[in-house]
Amino acid sequence: MKLMDCHTHTQFSVDSEADINECVRRAAELELAAYAITDHCECNAWYGREHYSEAEQQVRESFDYASDFERSVSAVTAMKEKYAGKLNLICGVELGQILHDTDAAKTVNADNRVDFIIGSVHQVLGEQDFYFIDYEKLTMDEIYDLLERYFREVYDLSRTDLFDVVGHITYCLRYMKQRHGICADISRFDDMIGETFRNLAQNGKGIEINTSGLRQGFGDCFPDLKYVKLFRDLGGEIITIGSDSHTVEDIAANAADGAELARAAGFRRLAYFRKRKPYFTDIV
Repeated sequence: MKLMDCHTHTQFSVDSEADINECVRRAAELELAAYAITDHCECNAWYGREHYSEAEQQVRESFDYASDFERSVSAVTAMKEKYAGKLNLICGVELGQILHDTDAAKTVNADNRVDFIIGSVHQVLGEQDFYFIDYEKLTMDEIYDLLERYFREVYDLSRTDLFDVVGHITYCLRYMKQRHGICADISRFDDMIGETFRNLAQNGKGIEINTSGLRQGFGDCFPDLKYVKLFRDLGGEIITIGSDSHTVEDIAANAADGAELARAAGFRRLAYFRKRKPYFTDIV
């Protein structure tokens, strides 16, 4: 089976300096079955800083994602033409905080250059991105409250039609464990997660197996086998694999592990998207 990577970032993401030319060249060298560039576009920071109140500015690190989105999509569209017949290059976007500004999300969804949209929740309303939270200052009750709000937003997201797959569903656990060794038990939210998965399956949406946790000290994918299997058991059919790479070297990192996790959960094929429609390749 040829590997695929449907979640990567280039210099058009604020937290990446990976040159798009080098990224595409590397994907072609790896002979990936599908390669999606999905640069960050945070809906709650779509406009310039001056658009937001002082309180809103305090929970945002970057602004003007409308500009980042246009630069990324324009560059990837040009690269698709250059690599036609050489690489299955997919023009994607990681669309964060869709529910915080659905008008911005609808603008992205209406762009016919976009093949694929990952719907991600990086921060809950009124809070910083999970990356920036100092978990040592929180009690476990406060952490569980934050996690409940996160899974509620993911549930609400699953009821919309503004994305194709939900990205790294257990992202909320990443930094508290990697940096502070805090291992929260999210089984208390399994009913809500199950309802989220039912919504996704019924609406023809999917989830991502994000392999970044395997190389970044978390020790597992986002989500792990339990939740990938739950999605399958509740009728899920669409599963994508993404490295969440921010460097050229990490493109397709642990993609084989992600495919094996999907197989263990009962999936027999993986998905990629063209023109917002899923296409499938067998896990062999």
